[in-house]
Amino acid sequence: MLRRTLQLPVQSALACRSFGLSARAGRGLSSFSAGIDSSSSSSNMRGPLLRPAKRLPSNTVIKFVPQQEAWVVERMGRFSRILEPGLAILVPFLDRIAYTQSLKEVAVEIPTQTAITQDNVTLELDGVLYYRVVDPYKAAYGVADAEFSITQLAQTTMRAEIGQMTLDTTLAERNTLNHNIVNAINLASESWGIACLRYEIRDIHPPAKVVEAMHSQVSAERSKRAQILESEGSRQSAINVAEGAKQAQILASEADKAQQINRAMGEAEAIRQTAMAEAQAIERVAQAIRQTEGGELAAGLHVAQQYVEAFGKIAKESNTIVVPASANDISGMVAQAMSVFSTVSNGQRKQAAALKAPKKDSSDEGTGGFGSEQVGH
Repeated sequence: MLRRTLQLPVQSALACRSFGLSARAGRGLSSFSAGIDSSSSSSNMRGPLLRPAKRLPSNTVIKFVPQQEAWVVERMGRFSRILEPGLAILVPFLDRIAYTQSLKEVAVEIPTQTAITQDNVTLELDGVLYYRVVDPYKAAYGVADAEFSITQLAQTTMRAEIGQMTLDTTLAERNTLNHNIVNAINLASESWGIACLRYEIRDIHPPAKVVEAMHSQVSAERSKRAQILESEGSRQSAINVAEGAKQAQILASEADKAQQINRAMGEAEAIRQTAMAEAQAIERVAQAIRQTEGGELAAGLHVAQQYVEAFGKIAKESNTIVVPASANDISGMVAQAMSVFSTVSNGQRKQAAALKAPKKDSSDEGTGGFGSEQVGH
């Protein structure tokens, strides 16, 4: 604005000189234009809080536009064109550079503000907003002060988004909150020619009492987890001990079972071997008795000897014994034993003869029948 104020007296003086006007008239015209500019600038300063106006380049006919900048040119107070980086030629006295827009990304600090969450907790938040001008024409004529406007929009949008979230959600989902704020700002600032690139919340300050409650909650939660883990450890330990005892009993019973089976198999094998030995002994004794003269007498003598030995053992091992009627007659006892042996031997011979007799009878009957048939013929 100051640059424009200083330019107008020079331009008016040059115009008066070109049209042949006097210097006094030129000075009067300059003072008149300066009064108009000063009144307009004072009225603008009394308006809303706007940033100080940038120093605009003057019209020197030939201008060089820097990279990443766009200059808005007005001709006779009306929008003419936008100058891109590089060489630009302006018409003197008619063209004026009204606005200069930077196309770089700009970071704006959002001051600390208060917001109330959905669960009625007051928070203090601040952040950083990153934006960029994408349409110089809209940025120049769509809004009076782009940076101030987008800052206020970011604050109001952040309050609205915080009001839809609880305290825990706000603290846990900052990325979601930042994304929602960027989308809301882009929807509102589309007509301003500004694109909000990202928004970052720097600090969130809950009330002191809420912080203390959160710390107590965290401590209680950790104590709860510790107790749960301890109880689970005790439970698992008891389960392991019981499982170990169960497996020990199972293994002990299986070992006892295997031991009993082995013992039974050993006893059975011992009985089998003893029986086989006795059978072989009896077979050999019987064979010896049949093949030897006087074998039966020797067997009777051996039986009598065993009878006498058994009777002697009974007298030694027990106080109460059954005494035979002829205990004083050893010869009678031997004779009795020999008679028992003879009776058993005769019974065995009769059984052997009875087993062989049916075969001979059947063969004789077959022969006799055939002979009678021949006699009849």
